[in-house]
Amino acid sequence: MPSLAQMTGSLHIHNFYIGKLKAKQEQLFDSDPELAMLLDNVAAVLSEHAVVLADDIAEVEYKE
Repeated sequence: MPSLAQMTGSLHIHNFYIGKLKAKQEQLFDSDPELAMLLDNVAAVLSEHAVVLADDIAEVEYKE
């Protein structure tokens, strides 16, 4: 199992890229709606994983 620091770092990276994907998706919405939808889907998957990661972090912090 990864350390708490690794999980927290991973969560920050997830949130960074979710923000980048959403910003790019907004830019591309008019010019390339298919790519915008793909980016939105990728952001959704990362968001789901971020929620699981946040839950894992909370569990580790609770145990400590």
